[in-house]
Amino acid sequence: MEVKTHVYGTHLHWTAAEGEGTQTYRSYSRNHTLGANGKPDIAASSDHAFRGDSSRYNPEELLVASLSSCHMLWYLHLCSVNGITVVDYRDDASGSMEESGEAGQFVSAHLRPVVTIAAGDEHAKALELHERAHAMCFIARSVNFPVTVEPAIV
Repeated sequence: MEVKTHVYGTHLHWTAAEGEGTQTYRSYSRNHTLGANGKPDIAASSDHAFRGDSSRYNPEELLVASLSSCHMLWYLHLCSVNGITVVDYRDDASGSMEESGEAGQFVSAHLRPVVTIAAGDEHAKALELHERAHAMCFIARSVNFPVTVEPAIV
């Protein structure tokens, strides 16, 4: 079997221009920008619980969003090649992280896709394709915590 390697590059920029830098734990901003070549930057920070700006995306949200987005993209692909017409897809995903001492880690994520399919399409097949999408999702296959999927088909 041929193995293809895909490399993804991003850039991150943080500056102390707004303050004193890392002189103390409380002295520095957690605000930074994330991006990739040719794409708009993402305003990021740490979670508000860790002295971040709650109006910006944090790494934990981006991880959950990556899981949700990857699942959706696989699901749409599988539907397109299996005769299921998706006309709307929404997901209110969540992830749980536990802190212990100075460290923390994700312990679970839960996807809740609600999918509207064209009238007359096979409801059972549309549900089954969520299982296949989950098994194929690059991000879900890469994390070391359980990711559950609770789909609804409309």
